[in-house]
Amino acid sequence: MASQYGISVIVPVYNSQDILPLLANRLTESLEKISSGYEILLVNDGSQDNSWKVIGELTKNNPFITGINLMRNFGQHNALLCGIRAAKFEYLVTMDDDLQHPPEEIHKLLTKIEEGYDVVYGIPHKLVHSTWRNFSSKFTKIFLAKVLGIRSIKYLSAFRIIRQDVRKAFETFESPSVIVDALLTWGTNNFGIVEVNE
Repeated sequence: MASQYGISVIVPVYNSQDILPLLANRLTESLEKISSGYEILLVNDGSQDNSWKVIGELTKNNPFITGINLMRNFGQHNALLCGIRAAKFEYLVTMDDDLQHPPEEIHKLLTKIEEGYDVVYGIPHKLVHSTWRNFSSKFTKIFLAKVLGIRSIKYLSAFRIIRQDVRKAFETFESPSVIVDALLTWGTNNFGIVEVNE
């Protein structure tokens, strides 16, 4: 059953020209099934390939896709913040551009947030990265836990859904150093998680 609320999907793009058409197709097919309205925001973060050209073609063929072109590479979190500020629907979904986060799993985030959470992270059933990356990721999350004070920080993921109202807490934020998860704690402590496939 489709949600009564619309969904804005925000995707930071960096050198992803080859995968963008497939990403757009899978997002469109998934969102049509679960939402009464949606948009896909592709934020080009200073790509050095033809990503921006591909985004332009996608916007011509799909009225639900919007492209945002940053002047240079600002980093993933700055690109996310740009898209979050531009999003127009009630629910904001963030995800990577490499299909590591399957569009077909967005419905699980949606179902969970409609239980009453403000932010829900999609956590993979099992980790698929290398041992070193797992160690580095765990260390980073422990560090962030101390800085941000989020008890559930070990569940952080770039695959998340956010209620639009949460962004009001950081709408005046101006700094080149951005950690989206830190900004989210300014607006809520009502976080949830849901297991997803990768």
